[in-house]
Amino acid sequence: MNTEPVTKTLIRHAGPPLGIVATVFVALFIGGLLPVTAFGGSPYFPGPRETVEVITAFFRARPSAVLLCAALQFGAAVPLGIFTATVVSRLRFLGVRAAGTEIALFGGFATAINMMASSSVLWAMSYPGIAQEPALLQALYRLTFSLGGVGFSVPLGLLIAGVSITAGFTRLLPKWIVIFGIMVAVIGELSWLDILFPQTLPLIPLTRFPGFVWMILAGLSLPKTIERATAEQK
Repeated sequence: MNTEPVTKTLIRHAGPPLGIVATVFVALFIGGLLPVTAFGGSPYFPGPRETVEVITAFFRARPSAVLLCAALQFGAAVPLGIFTATVVSRLRFLGVRAAGTEIALFGGFATAINMMASSSVLWAMSYPGIAQEPALLQALYRLTFSLGGVGFSVPLGLLIAGVSITAGFTRLLPKWIVIFGIMVAVIGELSWLDILFPQTLPLIPLTRFPGFVWMILAGLSLPKTIERATAEQK
């Protein structure tokens, strides 16, 4: 029986480098936080349970810092969307055919859209006259905190879960990165409790910053190539 010789061809996924895209996202996000924290001066961004007087005093005193924060956070949503689209495309390229990729796609895009919405509201709050209307300012502040708080951590958890679980089953990521990702994802989903129980507020940063680390690690570790067998023609 005649058999044709088979060769293996290494095929590379066409897409931006995930590790670099994740790093750009993290750099822009953290860069947007600096102007409105203690690193950027005083007063700094008030917590979600602060009084109207404290919130109003901050936005009256630091409109330029708020505007810079809004601009950088809005910009950070773009590489997050690119990361989401690319990581899902990479998983499909590597042969993953599971619902987890669609869950990750929904979670990543929802996070990016909420970031854009939150930043847009924050941008509006930096305009002259808004801070002089305490009732309006408080309403906008609660909205931007919702979009940028649980509106960020819950869908980000879905992105991380979708990638971690599917990559874990197919052994595309190291086991420790998969376990780390699942832990962060669980915390992210639990962070929605902040809506009802203010004591659970720390779950939001416990999703956000470890999630940033996971994104960079996963982006650097996910395979870029796959071997495919082809028969040689004589």
